[in-house]
Amino acid sequence: MKKPLTLSLDAMGGSAAPRMVVEGIGIAVEKSPPIRFLLYGDERVLTPLLETNSRVKDITEIHHAPEVITDDAKPAAALRGGRKSSMRLAINAVGDGEADGVVSAGNTGALMAMAKFVLKTLPGIDRPAIATYFPTRRGESVMLDLGANVECNADNLVQFAVMGEVFARNVLGLNQPTIGILNVGEEGAKGNEAVKRASSILMNSDLPIKFYGFVEGDDIGAGTVDVVVTDGFTGNIALKTTEGTAKMFGAFLKEALSSSLLSRVGALLARPALEKFRRRVDPRRYNGAMFLGLNGICVKSHGNTDSLGFANAISVAAEMITDRLNDSIREDFARLSEGLVTDKEAVTSQ
Repeated sequence: MKKPLTLSLDAMGGSAAPRMVVEGIGIAVEKSPPIRFLLYGDERVLTPLLETNSRVKDITEIHHAPEVITDDAKPAAALRGGRKSSMRLAINAVGDGEADGVVSAGNTGALMAMAKFVLKTLPGIDRPAIATYFPTRRGESVMLDLGANVECNADNLVQFAVMGEVFARNVLGLNQPTIGILNVGEEGAKGNEAVKRASSILMNSDLPIKFYGFVEGDDIGAGTVDVVVTDGFTGNIALKTTEGTAKMFGAFLKEALSSSLLSRVGALLARPALEKFRRRVDPRRYNGAMFLGLNGICVKSHGNTDSLGFANAISVAAEMITDRLNDSIREDFARLSEGLVTDKEAVTSQ
């Protein structure tokens, strides 16, 4: 029998934790490969929850953590003072080799700071990036960074492009994914120096990747490219704007379909199509942002998700481990970086 994966979970992270985490385990085991869970949190709260779910209890081991990282905690303060927190102990399990990956719905900044401190970065990667995939008109695309790095230079963006390309090939199964840098226009003269230099590096390098060039905000939903590269400041705003627009559209649609007897009848007739639409845009299906570039698997679940969304984050972590994503990034980055022109070299050649 294949040896089960081991995931460490921050049981106290998220607005609906820890019940959401425990229920998420129960959902995840239905569709994921065999997994064993190390659950870090308050054992006085976790033990009764496991007692009501024998299947989850059989594959879960509780590790008491006396502290919790709050949502408003500053990353530096959490790193200094949260050594006994459920988040830190769950990350330590990966660093110590006790777990294959970690999942948390807690404070994003604290999770990134702790994960980078404990796990370090892969060779050739200066900064990890938060990445996720989302629905587009053409299928699914990957976008990074989504908030880990507010300011980025050209080399950071090029590294994000390489990591995103590896992710798209290994996880989304794309043979030759296209890469685009998010900008205020498609013209080469537009944008700040970082995006212009990153574009120059990618165009002039010997990297065997398909670089499209610059893309704009409306290209994200259109699926113009398979990998959208940007700095964390822009990426986080783009992500939150997209999520807010989807919620607004859903609210408008619900309001319109219930505004009269005729519209309610029409909604009943269109129910199969509406259900298909709902599943396609359900954010829980895409819950689970990956911290790419770390020397270990770390997945961030949305803090406001429910058990189904957290289950998907667990599945994302399991898939990354099964697909040996970090090994692929390490191997491909070493191979591809041989033909990589650095930012300094690009500037010198201009």
